[in-house]
Amino acid sequence: MNSTAAGTTRPGSPAPGERYQSVRDLTPALCQSLEPEDYVVQTMPDVSPAKWHLAHTTWFFETFVLARYASGYVAYDPHYHYLFNSYYQSAGDMHPRPQRGLLSRPTVAEILAYREHVDQAMQELLATQADHEELEFRLTLGLNHEQQHQELLLTDIKHVFSVNPLQPAVNPDLPMAAAGAGPAACGFQALTGGIHRIGARGDGFCFDNETPRHRVLVPDCTIADRLVTNGEFREFLRDGGYREPALWLSDGWAAVQQQGWKRPLYWNEDLEHEFTLAGPRAIDPAAPVCHVSYYEADAFATWAGARLPTEAEWEVAAAESPVEGNLLETGYWHPVPANGNSPQYYGDVWEWTQSAYAPYPGFKPLAGSLGEYNGKFMCNQMTVRGGSCVTSADHIRASYRSFFYPDARWQFLGFRLARDGG
Repeated sequence: MNSTAAGTTRPGSPAPGERYQSVRDLTPALCQSLEPEDYVVQTMPDVSPAKWHLAHTTWFFETFVLARYASGYVAYDPHYHYLFNSYYQSAGDMHPRPQRGLLSRPTVAEILAYREHVDQAMQELLATQADHEELEFRLTLGLNHEQQHQELLLTDIKHVFSVNPLQPAVNPDLPMAAAGAGPAACGFQALTGGIHRIGARGDGFCFDNETPRHRVLVPDCTIADRLVTNGEFREFLRDGGYREPALWLSDGWAAVQQQGWKRPLYWNEDLEHEFTLAGPRAIDPAAPVCHVSYYEADAFATWAGARLPTEAEWEVAAAESPVEGNLLETGYWHPVPANGNSPQYYGDVWEWTQSAYAPYPGFKPLAGSLGEYNGKFMCNQMTVRGGSCVTSADHIRASYRSFFYPDARWQFLGFRLARDGG
């Protein structure tokens, strides 16, 4: 990624200050049902408290935009640089990630005041320097970074609420999808093999890990026209899928044994109910299965006589599909049954691929601290594609690459199948 990847504000698009405030206002709005006590809890190292997300996204703009471009800007509180740095080692030391839940202070009110202070300084800066190319790039990067944390905020608070015996709802007013006849039988779309191009096209913002656009050899294959559903995964489970080591990768079987996996995260033992952001609900057999690890997705694919698609296959198949589906703006905040407009590649769940998260040929990270954003994580993780039910629609695209460790389950993670041959 470079400064040209961000582009400039296009004619007819919101002014930088309006665009900035629109994204920033959504983050606290997602927390509107939370009580102050909810903002502090951390249930595992992968989960960050809601208060930390509010602060870290603010720290990002203060550190990488205001400190660089706002003449005379003074840090709101010098201690915050240590508390709310995430993993930017070149930017300085940081509070240990597993201990973020120990920070009862600063308070939620103090963090909201911090956001207001930085937002005011950002608006003053944008009013005078909005046409600065590098500033525009950092602004766009920061807004996309905030959208990532909006998604993480919801997945993290879901995990926090799930371990509470009261099973509270993050948002009790979330709608339920209308009951329907269920998805059609899973079909497979033929993908013609040959040399294809994947990666960012250069027509708008992208993260550096989407570059450079390059050629890949894709074999003849078929890819499912929809995601694997709860009902289908339940059949795998009832057929003894979690008890048959022959279906599992070695590390996956070890995870099953060590962590006691018996079903997707958030499913009840009765296999009929699950925990959602709206609290406990009946499992919809027609909705995409979610909160499953790469190991579980791979084991199901083996059981079904199929495999997971590679990320190149996924991108080639999805490249011409419009970015539409069950995304954050739809308002469900949970996977819902396919609407019949298949194939649909965006929303509901991040889709596991069988591709390791690795650099593209010729990849070059950003210079300086921002180069730590993606590149240094290109080891021991798997690539996921497509966004989820809590991803903003203007944040996702065919070339977008996210990544998780193969045993991750707390994110909205699901999958579709693929098969060799035409």
